[in-house]
This record gives sequence, structure tokens and C-alpha cells, in this order.
Amino acid sequence: MDRYNIISFSGLFLCMFLAWACSTNHRRLNFRLIAWGLALQLIMGALIFTVPASQIVFLRLNDWILKLLETAQAGQKFVFGSLADSKAVGFVLFTQAFPIVIFFSALMGLLYFWRVIPLIICGFARLFTRLMQVSGAESLCTASNIFVGIESVTAIRPYLPRMTRSEYCTILTAGMATVASSTMGIYVLFLVDTFPTIAGHLIAASIMSAPAALVMSKLVVPEEEHPVTLGLDVHMEPPEDASWIDAIVSGAMAGLKLVGGIVALLVAFLGLLALADLLIGALTGGHGSLTTILGYCFYPLALAMGIPISDAPFAANLLGQRLIMTEVPAYQNLALGIRTGQMTDPRSAVIMAYALCGFAHIASLAIFVGGIVSLAPERRKDIVAVGPRALLAATLACLMTGAVAGLFFNKSATHLLKPAPPTSSAQLTSTISGQLAP
Repeated sequence: MDRYNIISFSGLFLCMFLAWACSTNHRRLNFRLIAWGLALQLIMGALIFTVPASQIVFLRLNDWILKLLETAQAGQKFVFGSLADSKAVGFVLFTQAFPIVIFFSALMGLLYFWRVIPLIICGFARLFTRLMQVSGAESLCTASNIFVGIESVTAIRPYLPRMTRSEYCTILTAGMATVASSTMGIYVLFLVDTFPTIAGHLIAASIMSAPAALVMSKLVVPEEEHPVTLGLDVHMEPPEDASWIDAIVSGAMAGLKLVGGIVALLVAFLGLLALADLLIGALTGGHGSLTTILGYCFYPLALAMGIPISDAPFAANLLGQRLIMTEVPAYQNLALGIRTGQMTDPRSAVIMAYALCGFAHIASLAIFVGGIVSLAPERRKDIVAVGPRALLAATLACLMTGAVAGLFFNKSATHLLKPAPPTSSAQLTSTISGQLAP
């Protein structure tokens, strides 16, 4: 273990300390939840980076995701023609990345109808409820967010009016600390050429951030009431789709709405960011921007995750971008930074891939708060009140996940900066062997 691994380990406790420092009640601590939440993250990190048997599963999973992306491109090439081919026209976000969201939404709809996803979600929910002493409703919502986005709240709709403020903070935090599988394909597309095993890492990051979200949310807004479903298993309602074809259609339509939402948010927030930068530039004589200011704020946290000093300014800037611009341009700039040498250490690339894997930004806060309020309008004041704290908790949860990746990372992973991705599991195994060596 080198000094950067030690720094990453210390960063875990710094993130938890910051969450506790912002707590609504410093004396209310669920030590069992904190211990198990940290343990689950460490176990997951150890399995990915150090256990030989799990490495094979990890690489196979990465390989399957990459093949899924290849099949997803069949439809977009038929619809958009040469615009869907990056080799022909260069990278076009709308015609090459956004169609993947529709494909994965349809696939998830089908897997949900076949009860595959609900089975996995209920397994995670039962694990969280049993080990961490949280309510069944917030456990189910947290587990759902590993795979889906705001729609995960519908799984606990009957319980929303009776939930506590701490539970509201948890479901908001879990929603923003993880990413939906439907959007994960975009990040894979950005990074696969420079980060061959990115697909498997992003899945691991989303899973690892779920227990981190529970830890951070309960540190920021501890439970002071008695949840209705405390210690109880809450089951998901059966799918409403009439058939598997109906599930695909409804999933594709949901994906199309999601694409529309992403486009609207990017246009709005990037435009507003440009306006903010214009105003800040006028006040500072052209020497500052909002992203730069946030970069200074995130700089010590980037170092605490174990990012080397040479890469810390760029990494901190990416964290600031994610907070105000969403994770899409942040991942795109991460890929660009690796290709152009702005981020030179493979360790930094791995940590940032994990730390950026979450909807922890202002736009998502508005989406999740608005979505939950629409389902429980009578609790609007409570939900809105915990919103900013949930965004803080989600940001710290993502940083905690990045620190776990930094703790187990091995510096021999120089292959991550190679531009040509492997195309088979055998090649993947050879390529990543240095990184995964104990």
C-alpha cells in the first residue's frame, strides 16, 4: 500500500466527518449503519480490485456491456445513417450517444417485465434493511436507484405520505448518488477508447454508491422518528405492462422522454453557465469562471480521494462541472483530458470514473424534489427542506466511492491510457491484469 492508498483511506473518514459536521443532530448516530455501509463498500472494492475469481466475472460483465453497446448502435445507424458513425463524421452527441439511452430504457423495461430487475432490487433492499437498520421503503428505493432514476420513487409510492424527513433525505440522496442504467451507456461511449474496462467500473461504482448514500444521508439528517416500515421488507408492485412488447414500447418511450430531459437540461444549464461566466469575467477582468471557483472548492476533496497533486486541479474542475453542468459534460471532459494528457495518472482516471458516477448536481435536485412532491404534495415543505442537504450527502457519497477506488487501486495500471480498447474477454483479462493485481 503506497501513500496515495493511505490518503484515499483517510479520505473515506474525511467525507463522513464532513457529513456529520453538517448534521441536523450531531448526537444521533447509527453506528451499525455507518459500519455496515463502509464495510459493504470496502468488500465491493476488494472484490473488484484484488480477488482473482471476481476479476473474471468483472471482465466478463464489462465485455457483455460493450457488446450490448454494439447492438444498440444497429438501430441508431438505421435511423441516422452516417451521423451515427463517429469515424465518418466525428462525435455527435445527439445521434451517437442519446439513442443508447432509448435502447437501454427499452431493455430495462423488458427485464423489469420478466421480473429479473425486481428480483435483484429486492435482494439488495433486503440486504440493506437487515444489515443497516433502515426502513424497508428507503432500502427498496435506494436499491432501485442502482438501476433506474426518478421512476424508482414509484416503487414506494404508497409509503411516501407517511415517511420521515430522514427517509426523504435518504431517497433524494440515493437518487442523486447513483446513475440510471439507461444513461450509463453514454459514459461508456465517451471513455471506452481510453478506458477499456469502464463499463464494469461504472456498474461497480453505482452499486458501491448505494450504501454510501445511506451512510451520508443518515449522517446529514439522522433518523429522529419511527419509520412505518422500519425493519420490514417492502415488495415491488408487479409491472403494469400487458405484455413483453408493451414493456419494450413503454421503456422506449420513457427513454425518449429522458433524452428530451437531458437535452433540455444541457441547453439550459450550459447556457446559464456561459452567462454566469460572462458576468464573473466582467467582474474579475476575464480571470475567473464559476467552474474555476468550484474547482478551488473541490480541490482539497480531490486530494483527499487520493488524486495525485499533478491531476488534482483538473479533477476538481470536473467535480465542479458535474455539480452545475450534470455528469454528461464532466465525463466527456474526463475522456478528453485522458486523451490530451491533461490527466496523466491512470489512478486519477479510475478514481474520477467512480467519483463522477452519480446524478449529484443541481438539475437532478430539481428533478427528484419535483418528482417526489408530485407524488406526496401534502409533504412538500419537508421534502423541499431536506433537498439541499441531500445534494450535499449525494456529493459526499460519490466522493466516498471515489476514495474506495483509490484505496484499492494499483499503480501498475498504465494500460488505461492506451487508446485501443480490447475486443474480447481474453484481451480484457490481459489488458487489466496489472491494475487488478493484489
